[in-house]
Amino acid sequence: MTRWRYAAATDTGLVRDLNEDALYVDATLAVVADGMGGHAAGEVASDIAVQVVRDQFAENPTVEGLYRGIETAHRIIQADARENPEHFGMGTTVIVVGLTVDPSGVRSPTLFNVGDSRAYQLRDGAIRQLSEDHSVAEEWVRMGRLTPEEAAVHPRRHQLTRTLGIEDMLEIDVQSVHATTGDRLLLCSDGLSNELSTESLAQLASAPVPLEEAVRLLVDGARAAGGHDNISAILLEFDEVDETTVPIKRTVSTTPRTPETAGEGARRPRRPRRVTWRSVLAVVVLLVVAGAFVGVMHWYAYSSYYLGNDGGRIAVYRGQPHGVLWFKPVKVLDTSYPLGQLRPADQGFVRQTIEEPTLRAALNYATYLHRSWALGQPSASTTTTTTTTTTTPGTSPTTTVGG
Repeated sequence: MTRWRYAAATDTGLVRDLNEDALYVDATLAVVADGMGGHAAGEVASDIAVQVVRDQFAENPTVEGLYRGIETAHRIIQADARENPEHFGMGTTVIVVGLTVDPSGVRSPTLFNVGDSRAYQLRDGAIRQLSEDHSVAEEWVRMGRLTPEEAAVHPRRHQLTRTLGIEDMLEIDVQSVHATTGDRLLLCSDGLSNELSTESLAQLASAPVPLEEAVRLLVDGARAAGGHDNISAILLEFDEVDETTVPIKRTVSTTPRTPETAGEGARRPRRPRRVTWRSVLAVVVLLVVAGAFVGVMHWYAYSSYYLGNDGGRIAVYRGQPHGVLWFKPVKVLDTSYPLGQLRPADQGFVRQTIEEPTLRAALNYATYLHRSWALGQPSASTTTTTTTTTTTPGTSPTTTVGG
């Protein structure tokens, strides 16, 4: 059974007069919400998000229950803004990890994300960002229009593309968290991640101290770096972890609800059916839709690549790690890098699989992992055999600290 220990801290910072962040954490749920909007409206939105998600998850501790909690919070924030003109334009980010129960009864961690609050995974001194920022600058990084360095100082880095309470349609990133005993998860608002470098986050969040002291070190570090925004952090440490039998990684979109019609078409005596051009057309349409569905599923199933362990050597696979329907991943090639020539934490990430959007990105990342290991060896030089020597910006999801 999955179990974690936890600690949390929040602070107004040194510039803001009001703390518009809200957070909640217990034995099965962790939530951070970063509100936005004038006249205390951001505080209202973040409080609604935390309370509604907490209450809904308590009633239904499943992936569906957590999704419905976020969607309900989104609708309630919108309704509050309509009823209170002074709250117009308010919204909030939300980053959530819940120990959800799958159909087989297994309880495992699932991550939900809307906005630019972040989730990091820490293992053996290495840190990996699990969530993707939903901001204009970060979207451009994923499109290749900006480098991560350019995005860090871009004037639109704080302009969000997804929030709760603003647009009618809501998109939520959902993914299963693959963790092992001793791993830590850090959930935080951008008031923490904007002030501290990834290396500093890793050092402070991985410090061999009680979790309560670690989160205080994180908040104090952000204040010392300027404290320009509200600062919130939740730190989780797994004592035991179960893997879900139904892993998830997708973006779920909500749509406006429409009233359902009822009472139409009372039963009437059936007449003999005749084959007409309409029925033939209906069959053709169904076949086209079925073919399109198969085509879309095939595209999705093989739209990405990942690094995995193949008999002690890093291999590149095409497809989704656990397959999609009847489409199973296929091995593209074996690299020249033995798994043993990676840092211990990186070996663990490869065993869990590391997804990349293209074959080149996968090969580049394998080279990066091997070189990172080589730099820590007594000999300063390492020979690699891969023909890919360039690194596509924004493809590495892990930053390693301290070797």
